[in-house]
Amino acid sequence: MNGQRSPNTEQGGQVEVRRWGSPRQFDFEIKSHATLGEACGGLSFLTAAKLSGPRFVNLRGPIARMSRALGQFVLNVQTEEHGYQEHYAPCLLKAEVLDSTGQLLGLEDDLFMASHQNGADLYLIPSVEMSLINMVASQALDADQLPLKMVMLTPCFNSEAGAAGPDTLVTAKQRQYDEVGLVQVVAASESVAALEDVTSHVEYVLKSLGIPYRVIARSVSGVSIEMVDTFDLEVWVPSQGKYRAIGSCRGARDSHIRRIRTRRVEPDNGRITLALVVSGGLAVNRLLFTVLENYQQVDGSILVPEVLRSYMNGVSTVPGFGYQRG
Repeated sequence: MNGQRSPNTEQGGQVEVRRWGSPRQFDFEIKSHATLGEACGGLSFLTAAKLSGPRFVNLRGPIARMSRALGQFVLNVQTEEHGYQEHYAPCLLKAEVLDSTGQLLGLEDDLFMASHQNGADLYLIPSVEMSLINMVASQALDADQLPLKMVMLTPCFNSEAGAAGPDTLVTAKQRQYDEVGLVQVVAASESVAALEDVTSHVEYVLKSLGIPYRVIARSVSGVSIEMVDTFDLEVWVPSQGKYRAIGSCRGARDSHIRRIRTRRVEPDNGRITLALVVSGGLAVNRLLFTVLENYQQVDGSILVPEVLRSYMNGVSTVPGFGYQRG
C-alpha cells in the first residue's frame, strides 16, 4: 500500500493507519548502519565513547557531510515548500519552560541539567518543540497571525535513563542528536486538520528520500502526560527486518495550552479563546542511519539519494571499504 490507509491493525495499544513504499529486496547480505559506517571510516562509536561515554557517535568525512545535508534538506523543504518560518534558539532552557510542556512530570531523569552562574537551573534542550512552543507562551495572537508555523534545526540531548533494549544496545537512541522540529499554532477548530498537515509534512521528507515508512496512532498511555493524539512515523530498517520509530507528530490538550497561556483574539468581537499547538519532528541521526541501510550496495558503498546530491557537491556515492564482491 503506497500512501493509502491500511486496516487499523492494533498492536499493543497502537494502530497502524497507513504506510508508504515497499521494503527493498536485497540479493546480498544486508549490513547494519553501524557496520557500513564503521567500514567506510565515517562512523565511530568508539571514538565518541572515548570523548563522552556510551550512546554517542562520531561522524566524519562523507558520512558527516550526508548528516549535514539531511538536516539542511529537511529544513529547506519545510521553509520553502511548506511555509514554516525558521528559528534558531539557545540550547539551554529554564526549568519553567520544560515544566510548561510537561517535560518535568516524571521525565526529569532523562534530562541533562547544568547549573547557571546565578544559581538558576538550566537544562539542555531535549526536543525542538520545547523552545518553539514557549516562544508564543503568554501571547494573545490575532486571528490573522494563525496558523503560525515555525521550524528549527538544533542539537538535542536526552539521557533516557530508563531506556533499555535493542535500540539502546545498537545506535538508535543517542544522547545527542540533531532534530528538525515543526510547530503550528492554530485555532482550536483547526487542530485536527493541523495534525494531519504536520504529519504530511514529515511524511513528505520520507517520500522524497524514498524511505518506506508507516504511520502509527499511539495510545495515550504511551505518551507524555500532557500530549495526546500522537502519530509515530516508523521507517523500514533492512538489517532488523522491521519498522523503527524516527519521529512523532502530536497535538496537545487544552490543559497543556493553558499552561503556556497562548490565546487567539477573535476578529469579530475581540473575544479571547485558546489557541492549540501541534508539533512534529524528525531525528536526523535516525534518518541518516536509515538512508545508510536502505541505500547500501553489495561492496559496502552507499548511494546518495538524488535529493541530497546538490547538498553534497554532486557526490552520488559514498565509497565503501572492507567488503569483497561476491
